[in-house]
Amino acid sequence: MADSTPLLLSRPDSSNESKQPPSLDETIERCIGEFGLAQFLQAILVSFAWVFDAQQTFISVFTDAEPKWHCTSDSCTSFSDICHLPQNSWAWDSPNDTSIISEWGLQCASSIIKGLPASSFFMGCLIGGLMLATLADSLLGRKNLLFLSCLMMSFSGFFTIFSNNIWIYSALKFVNGVGRATIGTCALVLSTELVGKRWRSQVGVIGFFCFTLGFLTLPAFAYINRGSSWRTLYLWTSVPTIFYSMLVHFLVRESPRWLFVRGRKEEAVTILKSIATAGSSGILMSFSNLDFGKESWNVDTYSAIKILLKKKWACRRLLTVMAGVFGIGMVYYGMPLGLGNLSFNLYLSATFNALSELPASLVTFFLVDKLNRKDSLLVFTTLSGVCSILSVVMGETSANLQMGLELVSFFSACTAFNISLIHTLELFPTCVRNSAISMARQSLVFGGMFSPVLVAVGSKNRLLSYGIFGMVIGICGLFVICLPETRGRTICDTMDEEEYNSTNNDMPVLG
Repeated sequence: MADSTPLLLSRPDSSNESKQPPSLDETIERCIGEFGLAQFLQAILVSFAWVFDAQQTFISVFTDAEPKWHCTSDSCTSFSDICHLPQNSWAWDSPNDTSIISEWGLQCASSIIKGLPASSFFMGCLIGGLMLATLADSLLGRKNLLFLSCLMMSFSGFFTIFSNNIWIYSALKFVNGVGRATIGTCALVLSTELVGKRWRSQVGVIGFFCFTLGFLTLPAFAYINRGSSWRTLYLWTSVPTIFYSMLVHFLVRESPRWLFVRGRKEEAVTILKSIATAGSSGILMSFSNLDFGKESWNVDTYSAIKILLKKKWACRRLLTVMAGVFGIGMVYYGMPLGLGNLSFNLYLSATFNALSELPASLVTFFLVDKLNRKDSLLVFTTLSGVCSILSVVMGETSANLQMGLELVSFFSACTAFNISLIHTLELFPTCVRNSAISMARQSLVFGGMFSPVLVAVGSKNRLLSYGIFGMVIGICGLFVICLPETRGRTICDTMDEEEYNSTNNDMPVLG
């Protein structure tokens, strides 16, 4: 076991060597003071990235949907299989270019082909997370990776407009997923590292509200452009993201915690001065004289992953978190993609799903300081699983009941996702936090990667989609039992400090 003395600590007085000096987190909190206007504006600006994240995540609900059709001859009925009808006996209700299915004649394609664009997007998210996540903890930092990710996502979304077949479209969706992969992680970590312990949970929830806002704008944009080409929706969502990327580059501050861990003390102090509240100047002056040691690990591009795998307790924590989040991802991404299989109006059902994210964010915002992480995750994953299965068993009797159960299941998955991100943020120290959260999000995406195919298969038998969703999230949710409770504990900055605090606070370290 490594030395239990934390590395990132101010140099203690020789007369007080037996007393534990304040951690970097405590020292930064003293410098920042109360939650000020500068911190609030930074948190809002950084968290707004979640709006564009949500739009690109769920845009396929409308662009890849199979449109309604009608008969044009007596040889056709509404119960007929469209693939067995003569081409001149039926027609789409909307213009052909309102969906990729109708424009490229994919109505009779296999489930794998129909789900290829969405699966390519999630595959891109998975690959992008593995490739780019550690750059936020090593070379680039939180701000630069957020800027580059937003830029890649926006330009790939814009170029999607020029796709003329499903193969080019799927390839650009893959690139879009690569760019989108680390946006939520960087935004969450950066916004919470700019504030102290008292406000960290609330600031983290701002991103969840922004994600809800982004999800809500999609059915609104889609409804306004319901008779227009699916390309219009990509135009509406990609161009604003380009302008937002410029704002991030010029206005957002880098995380002072990350700068300290990287040994860039002068830059960190400068940023702290720019966001410090009134009355903190004296603390800042004394802070500039403090001596902080660098993280003892050798930092390179993939050092954060190496650290997580080298420390047995960290590796087990990470794998346990990822197992739990996998099940959440299958419901979280699968249910919105499967809305086209329900009897409800697509625009209304998507709006209701987006609105259900709002109470999930409110529950997280107001109760995050009162609820234990483990108990909350167990309750919400179980509730989501039960309602997902019931929507298949009991939903056949009433479309309203089916929609209600689907909304409860999705709401529970959203809340579990929010709490799991905060729980993960508290489980790992600054030097690997971004990579740990990103790996958890990749597990979420990995669960979502199976959803498009299950949704396509479930169009004929919902037990193969909603039933599987419910069983997986219910089983995976049980893994949280193996994790330590983190509510109210001090955030750490190095692996040694995390190990030290976990031992001295009688919080079990896995491994």
